[in-house]
Amino acid sequence: MYGKAFAPEYQGALTTLSVNSSLTDVLAAGTEQLRAAERVGARAEAARSGLAVAEAHRRLGQVADADRAWKASYRTAREARDTGAMAWALWSGGTLARQRGAFPLAWRLLRLAAELGEQSGDVVVRGYSLAGMAETGRIQGDYAAVTALHEQLLAEARRRGEARHTVWALEGIAQIHRNTGAYDTAYALFEEAAEIAARAEDRRGHAWALRGLADIVSVRDRDPDRALALLSEAEVSCRAMNLSGALAYNHKMRGNVLYRAGRYERARDLYTRALAEFEAMSEPRGRALSRLGLVKSLARLGRDHAETAAELTELARVLEGIGLRHAQEMVERARTELGLTPPEGADPEAAR
Repeated sequence: MYGKAFAPEYQGALTTLSVNSSLTDVLAAGTEQLRAAERVGARAEAARSGLAVAEAHRRLGQVADADRAWKASYRTAREARDTGAMAWALWSGGTLARQRGAFPLAWRLLRLAAELGEQSGDVVVRGYSLAGMAETGRIQGDYAAVTALHEQLLAEARRRGEARHTVWALEGIAQIHRNTGAYDTAYALFEEAAEIAARAEDRRGHAWALRGLADIVSVRDRDPDRALALLSEAEVSCRAMNLSGALAYNHKMRGNVLYRAGRYERARDLYTRALAEFEAMSEPRGRALSRLGLVKSLARLGRDHAETAAELTELARVLEGIGLRHAQEMVERARTELGLTPPEGADPEAAR
């Protein structure tokens, strides 16, 4: 059995905050508590309040503020000799690095966080840090390297009855199956994640699970209307909690659904909207994937073939620089789908 979802990143005096608290409320409460702790010289409390501030900034897409906040939390935790708080700050920094597309830095920070978590005996931050490493590898498309780690973390979360982490692991494994064409397995895993998240009142996890289900319903069942309804349901939670990143990915997926249904003008508009949202939060992965959808939509609406081919070539370089293996393959599939070929003299392996 799973209990109600909780947010272990809200610590110290902030443990009363819910996993579903609006991020603007979290930021306000965290900032107030941080200042109070600093006034009385309570370094450990300041470090843990600073963690909530960092996470609120990150999830709101305020990258520069999040970067300053997690580093300040880490420095304060180190001064307080609080190894567990140091681990949590590094976890936040590693998660932010992944969000920014700085994958080598993400690996380094998350690995250090896992080590410090083990040293401090904090099994939760250790698990979250290992999960962060697994998610980093999954996003990069290195499924062989991280599938076993996803399965290990799922087993640990189930054993502890930790709903939020169970939902995360199920969604990660589901995404791997979806990206490798095992749609039925992916759907079942997303469906289980959605059910657990709903029972545990984990609105964030539930919104991501609905997004995954919408993707499968669109690509496997060719049912765009049902897919769009699932995305609309997920968007309610994203807006209620001010989940900027999740909302942008929701809009990008809505573009995907519309494109697959041949509704190219509406798809163009959604990709344009998602692109602007990702640019506002300096999120290179979402930005590149939104650009890819936009290029394809514009091509379907009559854009010049040479312009389309040139932008796809440039996108392949961008994706290679980010390190997204499977996304680069998407560029090649887009070329084939649109009847284009790489420019003469181009290395066909460069975008794989």
